Amino acid sequence: MTNLEIVKSTYEGMTSEENGKNLAKYAADELSWTEAEGFPYAGTYIGLEAVTKNVFSMLGSEWIDYKFTPEDYVADDDKVVAYGTYTGTNKITGKPFLARVAHVWKLKDGKIIRFEQFVDSQIVNNAMH
Repeated sequence: MTNLEIVKSTYEGMTSEENGKNLAKYAADELSWTEAEGFPYAGTYIGLEAVTKNVFSMLGSEWIDYKFTPEDYVADDDKVVAYGTYTGTNKITGKPFLARVAHVWKLKDGKIIRFEQFVDSQIVNNAMH
C-alpha cells in the first residue's frame, strides 16, 4: 500500500472499529502522536497504547458521535496531510461543535511513525463548557 492508502485506511473504513484496526496494523511501535496545545487531550503520546488511553478512550467517553470527516489529502513522499472537519456533541453539556482540522502523518517503511493534529481547540473547549 502507498502511504496515502495507509492513512486513508485509518479514516475511511466501514466502521470506527475498522479504522482502529487499520491504525493498529500500520502504527510503528515508537509512534509519536501529538494532540494540539490547548486541545482537551493535548500532549505527545508514545506508542498506540498511550494514544488509545489518553485520546481515543477520552473521545469515546466524553463525546457522542465524535468524528473526523476528511475533505481531502495531500501526499508527498513520507508525509500525508489529511484535512477536514471534526464534529461531535459533548455528553455533559449537550453542545455540538464543528471545527476545521488538519492531521500531518509521517510514515517510514509502511509504518506510521508520527502524527500531529492542528485544530482550533477553542471551538472544542467551548462545547465542553
